[in-house]
Amino acid sequence: MTATIPTRTVVTPARIVRNGFSRIRYEFLAYFRQGDAVFFTFLFPVVMLTIFSVAFSSSNFFGKDAAGHPVSAAAYYLPGMLAAGVLLSGLQNLAIDIAGEKSDGTLKRLAGTPLSVTSYFIGKIGRALITGVLQAALLILLAKVAFGVPIPTDGAKWLTFAWVFLLGVATCAILGIGLSALPRSGKSATAVIIPIVLVLQFISGVYLAFTNLPTWLQNVASLFPLKWLAQGMRSVFLPSSLEAAESGGSWNLPGVAIALAIWLVVGLILARVTFRWIRKDS
Repeated sequence: MTATIPTRTVVTPARIVRNGFSRIRYEFLAYFRQGDAVFFTFLFPVVMLTIFSVAFSSSNFFGKDAAGHPVSAAAYYLPGMLAAGVLLSGLQNLAIDIAGEKSDGTLKRLAGTPLSVTSYFIGKIGRALITGVLQAALLILLAKVAFGVPIPTDGAKWLTFAWVFLLGVATCAILGIGLSALPRSGKSATAVIIPIVLVLQFISGVYLAFTNLPTWLQNVASLFPLKWLAQGMRSVFLPSSLEAAESGGSWNLPGVAIALAIWLVVGLILARVTFRWIRKDS
């Protein structure tokens, strides 16, 4: 009698990518089945933009454009909400999600499947990208249709938006994977991660004018990626007349690229050091 030796599945780059894209679809559908996650990471910036736009609709202290027309509250807050949306979809959502999957045994179960770590990460980052794109489109549509915010028509502006957005999504998603090791359990993940995200939003120019903050707090915020992400978004959607109001008197797009790239590398190191896959051959 001849014994049958089980064949081992060969993990090729093509298979990893194919499994990763299949995982994106699963992650996307699972995400929109979670009502609380959808509200706090997808709809939260939309709600906040609506609140600020209505509450400060009669205010004229957001500056003026080159023609001397006042900048509306909706136009002023749109870039910050776009940046916050990237942070929420990437860092907050993935950090809480992965911490929960570690705690409830999901990762242990996945370790017994052919899914590789890389495919798993492709699924998470892909979901962050898709939800981020949908969220950005919804924010821009709301600002344009409901509040009459002028949308850039210059192709160079949209090119800037594209690289700032994509680099921001990649950075925040990778940092979210790295920070998923911070909560001690899935139950404590929300309590640990959300305060960090809220503090970053308040000190990074999302809800408050960045240059109105104390200098020392501006310096602290400049150490983190959200400040640079919000600054890059402002360079796209705010008139050039407001550039002088930035710290340093310019949009400093090279600085935005460098800061986000540095944090992307930091996130990769954190993810490599802190993330643990059960199966040794992964």
